[in-house]
Amino acid sequence: MSADPTRPPETASERPDAVGPQRLVAVGRRPVTPRVGLVDSFGRVATDLRVSLTDHCNLRCTYCMPAEGLPWMAPPQMLSDDEIVRVVGLLVGLGVTKLRLTGGEPLLRAGLPELIGRLGALEPRPHLAMTTNGLGLARLAPALATAGLDRVNVSLDTVDRAEFAALTRRDRLPDVIAGLAAADAAGLRPVKVNAVAMRGVNDHGVADLLDWCLERGYELRFIEQMPLDAQHSWQRSAMISAAEVRERLSTRHELTALPDVARGSAPAELFLVDGGPATVGIVASVTAPFCGACDRVRLTADGMVRNCLFARGEVDLRGPLRDGADDQELVRLIRGEMWRKARGHGIGAPDFTQPARPMSAIGG
Repeated sequence: MSADPTRPPETASERPDAVGPQRLVAVGRRPVTPRVGLVDSFGRVATDLRVSLTDHCNLRCTYCMPAEGLPWMAPPQMLSDDEIVRVVGLLVGLGVTKLRLTGGEPLLRAGLPELIGRLGALEPRPHLAMTTNGLGLARLAPALATAGLDRVNVSLDTVDRAEFAALTRRDRLPDVIAGLAAADAAGLRPVKVNAVAMRGVNDHGVADLLDWCLERGYELRFIEQMPLDAQHSWQRSAMISAAEVRERLSTRHELTALPDVARGSAPAELFLVDGGPATVGIVASVTAPFCGACDRVRLTADGMVRNCLFARGEVDLRGPLRDGADDQELVRLIRGEMWRKARGHGIGAPDFTQPARPMSAIGG
């Protein structure tokens, strides 16, 4: 009797291409073992979990949401701390080794240090990181570090105060700068800065931002703007590509590309700046996607598992959780969703459409 091709395999022997327990399938720049963990039908294995703690945000970035904001989830719609810990525990048991807390803005989640402490107590302990806009980080960084958070990425597209206010619709740059300094002082290192360069908005200042980060010992990562805005106004022609970012940085600094092995499964191509040791990363999510080596899975604030940022579907865990599903049923749902993962995100394909959810609801 042949195996059901729509169902994830329980073992490698059920895979049509498996020839034994040591079978390796080359995917992108590294091999993976199909029989281990959260495998998809292309042999990729998910080990990096992004958990959105809330869709609420205290900024109104022009490339993310309209000025009036969005209809936020009500608290009962979002997973409770107990539910998050249970689901993350199952995923850790399935091979997840890295956990990133996202939003919306994760610092808006009440009781965040306590939740981080519970997640850090899981066995085997995952590496715990968080992506934040930095507002409130100056106050919370010490408690987050004590609770077990390992490091942070702070989203910051410009260090020009007027540009920051125009981009975010909030005059809060000093708070972000204070948050970065507090994270560094609390030992949440390496402190990384995530930036998006936008044509005619802040692209002229990419080298200034790099200099600012170099002076403070922060690791800068430029990310190509992706079609994830609530307004669906993204246009590829307006996007600053990774190649353009590199060209603009090179007018001021000598960039030396590091070999792929230096980045591991991370999406950023790394460059030594002026011979090092400092580096800058550039994530070519659109022009040179890393889908072939993707090891990510996402859990939204309302309990949906997504196998890709741009997935057209997702599987509901919140309903089964609250209906009394056992761990075996939840694992079956998770594995099934991962098995359906597409070969790539499809940006640029004739039939590509943006996800119905904006980034703030999916999680960064």
